[in-house]
Amino acid sequence: MKLVLAALLAALAAAVSAGAEVAAPAPIILGTTAPLTGPDSPAASAAIGAKAYFDYVSARGGVGGRPIRYAIVDDGSGQAGALAGARRLVEQSRVLAVVNPVGTEASLATRGYLNGARVPQLFVGSGAATFGADAMRYPWTIGFRPSYGAEGWIYGRLLARMRAGARVAVLAESDELGRELLAGLRDGAARTTVSIAATQTAPATAGGLTGRMAKLKASGADVLALFVSPALAGRALGEAAALAWKPALLVAADSSSAVSGGVVAEACSIGIHKDLTDLRLLSEHALSLYKSILSLTHKGK
Repeated sequence: MKLVLAALLAALAAAVSAGAEVAAPAPIILGTTAPLTGPDSPAASAAIGAKAYFDYVSARGGVGGRPIRYAIVDDGSGQAGALAGARRLVEQSRVLAVVNPVGTEASLATRGYLNGARVPQLFVGSGAATFGADAMRYPWTIGFRPSYGAEGWIYGRLLARMRAGARVAVLAESDELGRELLAGLRDGAARTTVSIAATQTAPATAGGLTGRMAKLKASGADVLALFVSPALAGRALGEAAALAWKPALLVAADSSSAVSGGVVAEACSIGIHKDLTDLRLLSEHALSLYKSILSLTHKGK
């Protein structure tokens, strides 16, 4: 036995001295689908930011010595593209998990396939109630952000408290985002002096909003709720300006960037992320690290 052990040690020493290569640690492969192109492309920043952080971690040794590869597949802002992208990630890239998928419709389109393949769908970028309510049916899917319904309820309670008697006109996207925010607003404003004066719905792909915005203005509302995606919110604000209508605003968290920079005098939105423009956070380590990682990403382009 001693002779065998000695022989093994000698062979190992010889291999090391001969410069034998040691296999590199296998990477952890993750991925996501995101709207890199199409009308929802502003939302792709979430996936781009995630990749920046994973690259940062990998450059510093990875996790347990294993680097992270994070692949982003463009879904073209469509459900078909999202499903095709998810198949590509699972069947070709062999991802361990789909992490940080962007958008409600895209995530709904891929949820059934990913759960059938038993590939985790982690931190879905949507507040649709189904990502919590249907956890037993889709156990491989985990949501990320607060629900749209809860967000709408908060707006209703806030109006009742801060703007009693408010008349609200609502532009709601004709999908889970718009429907659930509106339902939450109604619940929050129930049994208060706040009333819904008018509602108009529009698909995410709507081009012109002139007719809808004119009807909302005609309702006599003094508050306009924009429960829509960023692109629609921007167009709605433009139409309101063209109509010389200056109501107070409620803006869905997903579209808060549409009213940033002081363009609107009176606006309210719920933030689920830290505000990069908040001067109180300038010295915070996490925020400084975030900015440095993103700056390195832009320099590498």
